[in-house]
Amino acid sequence: MNISPPWDQRIAGVLVRPLAATTITPNHVTTVSLLLGVSGAVLLAQGAAAAYWGAFLYMAAQFVDHMDGELARQTGQTSEFGHKYDHIAGGIFETALFCGIGIGVGADALNGWATTLGFVAAGAVAATVTIRLEISRRFGNDAIDQPALLGFEIEDIMYLVGPIAWFDGLAVFLLLASIGLPIFMIVTIWDFIGRNKAFQRQADGNA
Repeated sequence: MNISPPWDQRIAGVLVRPLAATTITPNHVTTVSLLLGVSGAVLLAQGAAAAYWGAFLYMAAQFVDHMDGELARQTGQTSEFGHKYDHIAGGIFETALFCGIGIGVGADALNGWATTLGFVAAGAVAATVTIRLEISRRFGNDAIDQPALLGFEIEDIMYLVGPIAWFDGLAVFLLLASIGLPIFMIVTIWDFIGRNKAFQRQADGNA
């Protein structure tokens, strides 16, 4: 059962309505989400109690990341630049997130591999975002829509960063992310290759 739009997008749509009558633009909101996310990553890199606040800021960034699109739709300010900026900003603060976690959990965590695994996960995020932007450019924005179930998108799992940090589970989360994110990157690359092949076959058929 699919509920559309997702719950966080619905809530963002309600909260952003007062902004529609102001001079605040969707790109301003995107910038706020970027600053929140990067600030959260910096705090996560400090470890200890600072990481708890960092996780909170990251969750806020993840939610605000939905508000820019809702504001754009409500004010008719949708644009290709805004769409790309939104994805790039999200990619930057999510990449920073895993760098921050890898540094913050400590050099001794995960048998000394924590920092390395953080950068592995971050690299996979950066590559995936880059490929998805190219898919969007070639095949349209709908091509990168994420699967949803019961009003939750696959990316909504990132809201769990807060509770995971608060219950001191970041090391395990990082280990799982360093495995899952490269797999998702490979799936995205495979999807990109498949779309290109299908497009080429169609082009050859129309020639």
